[in-house]
Amino acid sequence: MKPTLLVWPIAMLIGACTNYENCRLTTDIRIDQCGYLPQSPKMALVDDFAQKYAIIDDKGNKVLSGRPDASQFYAEANQKYRKIDFSALNKVGTYTLVINDTLCSYPIHITDDVYTPLSAAALKAFYYNRSGINIDECYAGAWARQAGHPDTCVMVHKSAASVARPVGTIISSPRGWYDAGDYNKYIVNSGISTYTLMLAATIYDHKAIKTSINIPETGNFIPDIWNETIYNLRWMLTMQDPNDGGVYHKLTTLAFESFKMPNECSQQRYVVAKGTAATLDFAATMAYASRNITKYDHTDEHKALADSCLSAAQQAYAWAEQHSNVPFVNPADVSTGEYGDATFTDEWFWAATELWLATADNKYVEKMKANNPAKLTVPSWGDVATLGYYSMLTEHKMPPTFRAKTTLLQLADSLVTQSAISPISISMTNYDWGSNSTVANMGIVKLIAYKVTNEQRYLNSALDDVHYLLGRNPLGRCFVTGFGVNPPLNIHHRISVADTVEAPVPGLLCGGPNIVVLTDCDADSITRSQYPAISYSDEVCSYSTNEIAINWNAPLVCLLWGVEER
Repeated sequence: MKPTLLVWPIAMLIGACTNYENCRLTTDIRIDQCGYLPQSPKMALVDDFAQKYAIIDDKGNKVLSGRPDASQFYAEANQKYRKIDFSALNKVGTYTLVINDTLCSYPIHITDDVYTPLSAAALKAFYYNRSGINIDECYAGAWARQAGHPDTCVMVHKSAASVARPVGTIISSPRGWYDAGDYNKYIVNSGISTYTLMLAATIYDHKAIKTSINIPETGNFIPDIWNETIYNLRWMLTMQDPNDGGVYHKLTTLAFESFKMPNECSQQRYVVAKGTAATLDFAATMAYASRNITKYDHTDEHKALADSCLSAAQQAYAWAEQHSNVPFVNPADVSTGEYGDATFTDEWFWAATELWLATADNKYVEKMKANNPAKLTVPSWGDVATLGYYSMLTEHKMPPTFRAKTTLLQLADSLVTQSAISPISISMTNYDWGSNSTVANMGIVKLIAYKVTNEQRYLNSALDDVHYLLGRNPLGRCFVTGFGVNPPLNIHHRISVADTVEAPVPGLLCGGPNIVVLTDCDADSITRSQYPAISYSDEVCSYSTNEIAINWNAPLVCLLWGVEER
């Protein structure tokens, strides 16, 4: 792949430095497009033809120079790369990396707060995706919009019908976040997303206190990350059937809405079938919330909410004990996102762990033991057991027979080892759907390992995951809207497409490269590479690579907060 050259003289960036006046900007000098922390490791990724480099400060002075590392072939991109380690550069400032005296990078920013605007935007992205509320100009600026989907007249679908709530019963289920590029709301995905934000708020409490994102609740004496999370928690509580404790899998239209604004949508919305996975994910999320929601505010309102969360968690768990194997499959007349899952050992472990931590009732320990995974995996919506380990380790409480630290470190060590041998310094080896969220979640595994060991190698590897997401990747693209010099512009997100604003809603992490689906766009006009690491298209139609989702943004927030609070 030849470099993509953008005609822009280097002198515009570093002044009249005549040695490099013909240098051309390129995103093929792959850097973190947001920047680097002063005392952290720093690396750039360049193509095989690079023979020498120089780093120039904003006054035109050469501050570092040398030769790139030996080239390595990265099969997933079908290309050779060289690494340039410039970790020795730790002075705050703005720099340019020059290759072979002819190619130059976009500005390299080194500062202590380099990720602060990004992490705030990634959190505020949840506000922009709220259901049932006006997104007012004083909070949203250009991305203000009218409320859509109040969800006060939601119908019980035939798949969810019961004696107490027969088909067609109208219930109210307001608030919550739109799940992704569509307008539906899904409990399974909300569970891990809400938990991850609560985890970030709890273990990085200094960041939580400092981060204000200008939302309607700002200034009410609890951190905005909790304000935002509570908006979704209150919706999740409405998805529990008060008659039996079971939890509806999703709130949805029968088919996806077209690309129009939320207030223009008119399809009837339904709650659809209860299931074991959704009910256990709900139980785990509510149990965690009950322990942490009053950390900053002990008013009667939040004490009552915490009590409601614990009661709801216990009722959901009891329902699951009576309905232990109810997988979700879309009913014949429903074609929206499925989030289907037929293996429940991970949900049982997570829910039992969170309820044991919340109640100290040893009846949950036997379920933990029976479903404890032999080997941990990187969390995803369909594989949540590791979340229970996060909670045990960060709360410093576990049953006597559990070797939680050792087990978590085995996973973290395998990820760090893989990153160390990777030609592009990441742990990911399989580009599946939502590959960017996999990278972010790998980073969180390492951050938890860092938290319990204080070993720098875990933090450094988590930083590599940040750098990948923000531009140091084979595509030379920052995968977050509104940030970097080469961000996504055409995300698969109905609000960003249908509003009148040219730029997409900022702070949204897109799904990233994968070859799971190659036919989401018209193949006659848009084709994607067969090589996984570069199989990406910045097109609205590419829902498999360019959609956004709450379970991708939540780990981005947690990862960024973790490296900021290093």
